[in-house]
Amino acid sequence: MATTAAVASSSLEPAAAAPARALGAAPPAVLTIGAAAAEEKPMEAATAAQTSSGGIGGDGGAERRSRFRRICVYCGSAKGKKASYQDAAVDLGNQLVERGIDLVYGGGSIGLMGLVSHAVHAGGRHVIGIIPKSLMPREVTGEPVGEVRAVSGMHERKAEMARFADAFIALPGGYGTLEELLEVITWAQLGIHKKPVGLLNVDGFYDPLLSFIDLAVNEGFITEEARRIIISAPTAKELVKKLEDYVPEYDVGLVWEDQKQNKLVPELESGITSS
Repeated sequence: MATTAAVASSSLEPAAAAPARALGAAPPAVLTIGAAAAEEKPMEAATAAQTSSGGIGGDGGAERRSRFRRICVYCGSAKGKKASYQDAAVDLGNQLVERGIDLVYGGGSIGLMGLVSHAVHAGGRHVIGIIPKSLMPREVTGEPVGEVRAVSGMHERKAEMARFADAFIALPGGYGTLEELLEVITWAQLGIHKKPVGLLNVDGFYDPLLSFIDLAVNEGFITEEARRIIISAPTAKELVKKLEDYVPEYDVGLVWEDQKQNKLVPELESGITSS
């Protein structure tokens, strides 16, 4: 399997564009570098779990289908001090492969980002890495895998990751991981999307954050309904299962621009590159 990444440069909306437009707007123009555009077959019956022989996973074995085409994974560009964090990243990648789910992530090849992306790519699934051009020297210090989409800034990075994804998972990470996680939770609270949001709470890493959120609920800053937006589990297998079973309960009643286009499983844009 080729390991050389395809790089696409994306011309998107200004960073100040509304998040609803970022999630539902027409696909941006894509400049393909280093690889031919590849077609991807649309997923059939996205909400049904199926089993297919000779699956897409690359090993010719049986593959279980998922309601998700792609899951966005937020995680650190560092590996963390505990081996359990690294093991969890690889395990999550393997779970995505097992369920026939592709990966959307921040495009780095180091830390937990590198581990999860390599695990998914090695299993034969499609990997889309979205990274600002200015961060490429810092976060892509090794050889990236799959498709790398270079964008101009952090706002565009987050908008593209959210647009491609059908669900979100946060592995352990730092400021960047927390910022991405809390923004996508806030978008769910505002009714911009109804995609599941999960925390992979490895060794209780996110216990302090969950305790803070519970405190905010008790103090009247977050409603009980909004608290249930967040799904957490200690293992990748349990978390993905919870995301599969998730039924949105929270409805703020707001209508956002282009909201009708914000589907759980968006169509893949033409011109996407593949390694």
